[in-house]
Amino acid sequence: MASVTASPFSLRDFLKSFMLVELFKGMALTGRYALARKVTIEYPEEKTPRSPRFRGLHALRRYENGEERCIACKLCEAICPAVAITIESAERDDGSRRTTRYDIDLTKCIFCGFCEESCPVDSIVETDILEYHGEKRGDLYFTKEMLLAVGDKYEPEIAAARAADAPYR
Repeated sequence: MASVTASPFSLRDFLKSFMLVELFKGMALTGRYALARKVTIEYPEEKTPRSPRFRGLHALRRYENGEERCIACKLCEAICPAVAITIESAERDDGSRRTTRYDIDLTKCIFCGFCEESCPVDSIVETDILEYHGEKRGDLYFTKEMLLAVGDKYEPEIAAARAADAPYR
């Protein structure tokens, strides 16, 4: 019984490699893009569209009466894979619990959105702000007051984005 084996030598493959077909295909592709019109975004003046679910700078929100929303349940601290959130809490005179310290180290944060998803009162949110920076490490360490200030400043935009995304949650 004779076994049929494929020949390791293929005349067609030899001719393709000998004639440099792959090289010319690559050069044709390069030439097509070299002669095509360039698309360049002049960043500060022109902005590209962002997804409505873009996750940027964090913010702490308040209720309409001015009281902070965070109830210090510490779910966001527990679920954060980068261990970027630190929360300390205290009980108030009326028996409710609120945060005394809420810090986020944005140099550790991976912007996964787990903190936002785990919050039962919609306190911590990630805004669509991407234009922030720090010149040294401490500049990207956001305290409770800084996060509340971001939330106060951008509350109308945050509320509108949350309302638009509500049907998909």
